[in-house]
Amino acid sequence: MRAPTLDLALLRTLVAIADTGSVTAAAKRLSYTQSTVSMQLQRLEAHLELSLHERDGRRLRFTPDGERLLTHARRLLALNDEAWGDMQAQQVTGDLTLGIPEDYASLLPSVFAYFHQLYPAVGLKVICGTSAHLVEQVKAAELDLALVTRQRNSPGGDVIRREPLVWAVGVNQQPLLSDPIPLALYSPGADVFREVAEQALQGAGRNWRVAYTSQSMAGLAPIVIAGLAVVVVTRSMLTPSLRPLDESSGLPALPMIELALHRAPHRPSEPARRLGELIREQLAAPSEAV
Repeated sequence: MRAPTLDLALLRTLVAIADTGSVTAAAKRLSYTQSTVSMQLQRLEAHLELSLHERDGRRLRFTPDGERLLTHARRLLALNDEAWGDMQAQQVTGDLTLGIPEDYASLLPSVFAYFHQLYPAVGLKVICGTSAHLVEQVKAAELDLALVTRQRNSPGGDVIRREPLVWAVGVNQQPLLSDPIPLALYSPGADVFREVAEQALQGAGRNWRVAYTSQSMAGLAPIVIAGLAVVVVTRSMLTPSLRPLDESSGLPALPMIELALHRAPHRPSEPARRLGELIREQLAAPSEAV
C-alpha cells in the first residue's frame, strides 16, 4: 500500500509558524491571509488525523506530534529547495553587487545563505555604506541593488518593510532624561534617524546635545550601553544590551521608517531579479508582529 503524500506547501506554512511564533507573522511572511494560514494548519492536522498545536494565551504552541512533524518538515523542505536550486543553478550565473547599510547586515545572513544554496554559480558582492550614498550608487548603476532606509528627499525604491523607530538606552544604565538630553546620533547625512530624532524633540519643545556621533550603530553602541546617551534605532536593531524606552520616559513618539529596495536603472539581470524577490519574501514580516 502506497503511503499518503505530505503537501510541501502545508509543511512550509507549519515551518513559517514555528519560525515566526504566530499565525499573524507567518501570514505576513508567506503573503497569505491569517485565515489561509489557519486553514492550512487545520488541513494538515486533518490529513494526519493528529493535533499539531494548542493555544497558550495569544501564542501558538506545538504539541509533541507537532514538534516531531516540524523536524521532518524542515528536512523535506531543505531537500526540496536543494533539488530546485540544483536545477535552477544550471540556468542562473553571473555577478551581482548589493549595497546595504552596515546596520541592516544582520537582517540578511539567512538570505545570503539561501541565495548561495540556490544559485552557487552567482558571484555576490556586498558593499556597506550610508543609505543616501548607496541610493546614488545604484542610480549610477554602480550597484545592481541597494536595500536602504527610504530617504525623505529621494523616496523611490520598492518598500520592503516598515518598522517603528524607538528611543533606546543601555539595559543596565541610562542617562538622565532631563534637558538637554544627551544623544548618540548618526553622523550628518549618514541616515534619516538623526533628522527624525531632532525633529521629534524640536516639535516637543525639548532641548538636546550631541554626545557622540558615528556612521553606524557599532560606533554608537558603547556610549549608549555605558549609560551616557540615548540612541534612536529600529526594533530589529535592538540587542540584549539595549532597552527601548516607552512613553513614560517623557520622550516624544517617533514615526515608522521604511526599508526600500532600489534597483539599477537598466533592466535587472536574472541574479538581481531573484535576489530582489528573495529579499522581499524574507523581510516582508515586520519584526514587531506577534
